[in-house]
Amino acid sequence: MAAPQGDDKAAVAAALAGRQAGFTALMDAHRDAVFRMVRGHLGNEADALDVTQESFVAAFLALHRYDPARPFRGWILRIALNKCHDWARRRKVRRFFAFALPIEEAAGVADEGHDPEQALASRREVARIHADIAALPDALKEPLLLCALEGLSQEEAAAILGISRKAVETRIYRARRHLAHWNGAGNSDAGGGDP
Repeated sequence: MAAPQGDDKAAVAAALAGRQAGFTALMDAHRDAVFRMVRGHLGNEADALDVTQESFVAAFLALHRYDPARPFRGWILRIALNKCHDWARRRKVRRFFAFALPIEEAAGVADEGHDPEQALASRREVARIHADIAALPDALKEPLLLCALEGLSQEEAAAILGISRKAVETRIYRARRHLAHWNGAGNSDAGGGDP
């Protein structure tokens, strides 16, 4: 749930004055929303934690440029989207180095095979959903995450993304069609109708 605009303004003022309580209040009010949006964008929880942290660091370094007339939530989510784009550009390099690790290091990887079957199936389904959303093109994924996951209005998402409200509506519709098509292709019991 978003903090009231007045609470954010007071927290920003406190942070700009160098008081730790201001930074803490902003993080407490917005870190879950930023994490959910980033995880939806990247499809990976560990990477999402890193990018969420990077987003707050960048926001706090640029706090003097924040316009208090606008919602802080929208501002921090825009920063997080930019950090997601940065992460995607660096992904190829990280993948190269991940594959370059010696095979002996694989012995230390935990075996999760002892979990109950149902919990494993549930985790796989959640991972598949995150992967499907992460696989969407950014232009479709971002409005979907902002509106469906974060509960922002189409007008708020349009302001964050710098596009029209109608473009947000169209992109959400297309994102849902893509997801329904993928789900229908992967599951025989999935409905094929429009969202």
